[in-house]
Amino acid sequence: MQFHGRDEQRKRFARIYKKNEQQVALLFGRRRVGKSELIKQSIRETDLRSIYFECKQTTEPNNVESLCTLIAELFQIPKPAFRGIEELMDYLFREAEKEPLILVLDEYPYLRETVKGLDSIMQSLIDRYKDSSKIKLILCGSYVDVMKSLLIEANPLYGRVDLTIELKPMDYYESASFYPSFSDEDKVRLYSVFGGIPYYNRLIDSKLSAKENIIELIASPGARLENEVIMYLKAEISKLINANEVFEALAKGYSRYADILSQSHVSSSPTLADTLEKLIRMDVVAKESPINDPSNKRKTGYYISDNLSLFYYRYIYRHLSQMSIMDPEVFYQKYIEKDFEEKYVPYQFERLCTQYLIRENRQGRIEPIFERIGKYYYDDPVNRTNGGFDIVTEDENGYVFYEAKFRKNPLHESIIRHEIEQVKATGMNCYKYGFISRSGFDMKPDENMIFISLAEMYTCQ
Repeated sequence: MQFHGRDEQRKRFARIYKKNEQQVALLFGRRRVGKSELIKQSIRETDLRSIYFECKQTTEPNNVESLCTLIAELFQIPKPAFRGIEELMDYLFREAEKEPLILVLDEYPYLRETVKGLDSIMQSLIDRYKDSSKIKLILCGSYVDVMKSLLIEANPLYGRVDLTIELKPMDYYESASFYPSFSDEDKVRLYSVFGGIPYYNRLIDSKLSAKENIIELIASPGARLENEVIMYLKAEISKLINANEVFEALAKGYSRYADILSQSHVSSSPTLADTLEKLIRMDVVAKESPINDPSNKRKTGYYISDNLSLFYYRYIYRHLSQMSIMDPEVFYQKYIEKDFEEKYVPYQFERLCTQYLIRENRQGRIEPIFERIGKYYYDDPVNRTNGGFDIVTEDENGYVFYEAKFRKNPLHESIIRHEIEQVKATGMNCYKYGFISRSGFDMKPDENMIFISLAEMYTCQ
């Protein structure tokens, strides 16, 4: 199976593998984001001995026995019999004094639940062998809160972690490496639905069209990912009803806290705040404040950041009964197709454009480098209106406004001039105007304009 992307994270693992000393790493992130595959790939790219163990939700003796099997296989010895995890780990730390060893404890929170005081046990071993062992200990987990708690001052492991990686979903560019044969337009459509989760993207069939993949994987009864969103939420949230209510409100376009509270049936403001906080920690909802007024809570908005969740709650969840009794093609045409092409994908395209600009900025290809990117909100007291621009960057010279258009036809000069006049009317300190177009432009940019085509977004590195 071909491995895609994660170049920076693989380099970071390679660096700790090359060090001739003990190293401790934490890797965590939401389910399906590709943590285990990243570790396995990094191990394939080194010559060091390794033990990769997926901790189980069973007893300590059961986990110890399973680990003993791996130890026997690696060292070519009879299966050892250790009394507990501490004795077993001590053995591995001592073995790594002779020769470097990578030890991966995947789903570490499972073992932590089973073995009382496991963090203290690991801390004691790390301290005892810090000057002699060359073990590369990698603790990995999907329970982000638990994994982050290992880094706080009150935890025994505090100050003993050499590398911390919170693995986020891939951006649009890395995700496209899973489906390179599709057109750029279809790459946008596919990312708009399946996002940057490697597990989802591996399921995309290059022999089918983008539409057929969407129907096959999410928009038909019994589809592979039909229950994926709900199952993920159930695994993380005890009161699923509140999450469903919040997602429905967000999927309908309500982003302000007060609007979410009024449109959902969440019982109270504290309950809503708690639910939003949990969804944000799960990496499925994001909180966004305007770059020109970041402390203004009234202008802070929430949106579904996980693309599959957004698609599911916008089209599938509210029409489950219809989907169960309709032909998938008819269901797609009736409940998805028009809105998907005219509203959903153009909205998601703006998110892709933001990712593109961040990617270019990190590569040093934007001059001057911008320091902030996000929405810009404005008030017009004369006309008693307010509004916002979705993509604005701020650098040492001021603001640069960007407009993203996912239209079939080239962006016309009249539209460009109109957008610029709208920006000027708000009084924004904007010194350049950027336009990102699916189908190109019918004019040449002047010195105050930046034109970016969809093709350029998929040819950057």
